[in-house]
Amino acid sequence: MNHVAPLICLLTDGHLASTPRLLKEADALVGAGYRVHVVAGRYYEPVVPLDRAILDTARWTHTIIDYRSGPGVFMRKLLRRAARKVVRQAPFATVNIAARAHHAESLRIGALAARLPVSLYIGHCLAALPAVTFAAKQRGVPCGFDAEDFHDAETKAALAEPASVATARILQAHLLPACTHLTAAAPLIARQYERVYGVKMRTVLNVFPRSEAPVAPVDPGPISEQRPARFYWFSQTIGAGRGLDAVVAAMARMRTPAELHLRGMVSPSFATQLTYLASKVGLQRPIQFLPVAPAAEMARLAASADLGLSCEESQPLNRDLCLTNKIFTYLLAGIPQLLSATSAQKALAPELGAAALLEDISDPVRTAQQLDAFFTDSVRVAAAHRTAWDLAQTRYCWDVEQKYFLGSIKAILGSP
Repeated sequence: MNHVAPLICLLTDGHLASTPRLLKEADALVGAGYRVHVVAGRYYEPVVPLDRAILDTARWTHTIIDYRSGPGVFMRKLLRRAARKVVRQAPFATVNIAARAHHAESLRIGALAARLPVSLYIGHCLAALPAVTFAAKQRGVPCGFDAEDFHDAETKAALAEPASVATARILQAHLLPACTHLTAAAPLIARQYERVYGVKMRTVLNVFPRSEAPVAPVDPGPISEQRPARFYWFSQTIGAGRGLDAVVAAMARMRTPAELHLRGMVSPSFATQLTYLASKVGLQRPIQFLPVAPAAEMARLAASADLGLSCEESQPLNRDLCLTNKIFTYLLAGIPQLLSATSAQKALAPELGAAALLEDISDPVRTAQQLDAFFTDSVRVAAAHRTAWDLAQTRYCWDVEQKYFLGSIKAILGSP
């Protein structure tokens, strides 16, 4: 008798290139023998070429929903606007109203996914939570959700908008208990969800496969006036609220020659703002703005840097609880990193040992002193590079971490 492997559907309202965590899960599931279909969005033109590059080599099928055009797009936006007014006036609105208020396309995503003969739905990003629970109910199958962030306090902008706060709480309070599979990207995020919503989440860290590492550790060479230390930070977008201004202030006070490299899409206004700040505090070398690149190349692109920057701020609460992909990308690249003293990073720092410098970056004088002390100790620098490389090869990589994710799936569906 021929047995067809279960079909698992992963959903996100975002672009594929914006959700590397979903991509890792999809590839892990295919590697374990499951069939996989991915449903994702399309709305921001600069990211579309990155999505195409991912689809060119994907081993799973997909449905891409374009929010920019097509029948009903304008009407769904109007309905979202009306739903947000309802939620503002009645914080205990229904789940359907909250779903529509949160994302104009959330229910449409769920309806499209419900057409597939799926055995398990897994949502990524909050808009996918009502989508997967709707689809799972229609098909009579289980669903799951991955919390890469603590969505109640994800951004300062959302916290300032009553409708955003209300929709996040309504959706999670009603729908998380219905999920059979629940994962979180950091231990403190999992703990916060248990505290607020009474649900248990399995921690699956935001690590990456060894195949994305450089072929060998990179020796960046000695630092001098002619070859300053390269401080490296990356994200899909470069903007405010990510600790970059604090880093600039500390670098301006260092004796060690250093240069700041930022990779990602940046608005002209923020580039001007950060450049002005650098000039004002006395940063000697111009900030280098580097182009966005595929997620799979991040570790190799970081490998020639002298120091990675994981400079999260403690507000809003989500930034204090999260462990970003930067941390584990720098480890995979084999480079040491500066960790700001958020709650999550303070808890992780002892495990990273020599590979991380934990500092209160709001104190630029002390941070500069500690960075100078680090870079003038060649033995310590070499140990930091070696430790970073070893940690990524033996523990903090997707080759190891995926077993926690797959264990949860097999507990629900069995082995394919």
